[in-house]
Amino acid sequence: MSAPTGGWIVSRRYDLLWFLAPPFVGLALGLAIGATGFARSPFLLWSGEEVTFAGLAIGALIHAHLVAVFARSHGNPEVRRRHRIAFFVVPPLLFAAIVLTAWGTVLALVVATFWDVWHSGAQAFGFARIYDARAGNDPKTLRRLDFVMHQLLYAGPIFAGAALMDHVSVLEDFGDLEGDVALWLARGPGVFEAHRAGLMVATLAAMFAVAIVYGAAVWRARRRGYRLPWQKTACIVGTGLCATVAWGFNSWGEAFFIMNFFHAVQYLALVWAKEGPRLAERMRLGGRPPLALAAFLAIVFGYGAAVVVGDPEWHVWWALTMTVSLLHFAYDAFIWSVRRAEV
Repeated sequence: MSAPTGGWIVSRRYDLLWFLAPPFVGLALGLAIGATGFARSPFLLWSGEEVTFAGLAIGALIHAHLVAVFARSHGNPEVRRRHRIAFFVVPPLLFAAIVLTAWGTVLALVVATFWDVWHSGAQAFGFARIYDARAGNDPKTLRRLDFVMHQLLYAGPIFAGAALMDHVSVLEDFGDLEGDVALWLARGPGVFEAHRAGLMVATLAAMFAVAIVYGAAVWRARRRGYRLPWQKTACIVGTGLCATVAWGFNSWGEAFFIMNFFHAVQYLALVWAKEGPRLAERMRLGGRPPLALAAFLAIVFGYGAAVVVGDPEWHVWWALTMTVSLLHFAYDAFIWSVRRAEV
């Protein structure tokens, strides 16, 4: 990869294709296939599960990007040395808790559902802050406000739109556990449903207020020399447009496809841009980048496809995929922290 120039993370072509275009491509693709047989005609897998071709494709992509984090954690010696306990002690303990305990099983599913939303907003924030750094801005300028704005930009349409109950319904699984706390948590979907209108108004008011405050803060910062990169603006518009259309108005299936498509594509592109040369050397393919990339994609998509076609009733396998998902969220947060000066 060429060195970043002109405010780009990798290069003009790479950034446009893999970081800036995916939200718009994902939105167009999701809307285009939403009413077709590709997304509407299910078929049976060998496990007995029903899936559509769209579900199969997006499922493989999602789990491919989840497992790709290990290229940034365990595959990067510098990062790996900083988090030995998190990388080598926590995974087997987490897996055991999910496999052996009912609370571990339910908590893993619930935490993954909501952490995924937080994590996705954080990734959008990370790209925006890197473009700020590439433009030569002070890393502290607008940082906290950027984080709040990106979280509301991604999660706000969930709490104010059509996808709210699809997210909070996971709390019903606490009803399978014993105890007053579990019973109280299992009532969550009913509480959200009862206060849905008020929650929508409050969320929209918060988003509007933050937008006003953010716009004023950018205006003041520009007067002090801050330069708003157009790439950052494109990231904000892409994320906000996708989240509003998908989470706010679309069916669960289309929204899930759209939001996960662009998030996963951006992440895989970032992993390859940052870790590709190191991975190629470890695979002894340093002189053949296309072959190294093909090998990397074959590995991560092989895992992704295995998750989609695997039998969800096999609890050990399901626990492994949940462990990978939770570690993805945690490890990626570690790695962004390592590069805190950029974000």
